[in-house]
Amino acid sequence: MNPETVSEKDTAFMSAALGLAQTALVAGEFPVGCVIADGEFVVARGHRTGTAAGSGNEIDHAEVNTLRCLGDDNPDIDRSRLAIYCTMEPCLMCFSAILLSGIGRIVYAYEDVMGGGTGCDRSGLPPLYRNAQLTVISGVLRINSLLLFKRFFADSANPYWADSLLSRYTLAQKESP
Repeated sequence: MNPETVSEKDTAFMSAALGLAQTALVAGEFPVGCVIADGEFVVARGHRTGTAAGSGNEIDHAEVNTLRCLGDDNPDIDRSRLAIYCTMEPCLMCFSAILLSGIGRIVYAYEDVMGGGTGCDRSGLPPLYRNAQLTVISGVLRINSLLLFKRFFADSANPYWADSLLSRYTLAQKESP
């Protein structure tokens, strides 16, 4: 985590994303929540859908669902001034969608050791992806997010990514900083 770049507002917005992740967990979905904020207010929100009961939907990620809300509700907003808060590091698909959306900052809680996209080397990518200006902040309220993922993976009723690298890594994590 980059403590010098994390504000009280970052913590508050991540708390809102964690609330959405809790909503997803209660519904039997993979517990990822997401909000987009303009620095003062949440302007879009969403959570992961399409994983309950083992369905294999790999499109309705929290970030994609949230970006859909942003487009519908805020067509004239300056996206470069926005931040997206995710309880899990965005995967490559979501990272690309965030880059294409023009959002200037990603803040996430828990690292995705299996599919996280924020650390990818963009230098070899086409200019559309390579030239996007972006700040990435990791580890904000990480333990809170970890606890939700531990609950999800510890429940045998949740087959999504069961016994995956992510599941094994998560269940082996200590719950203290």
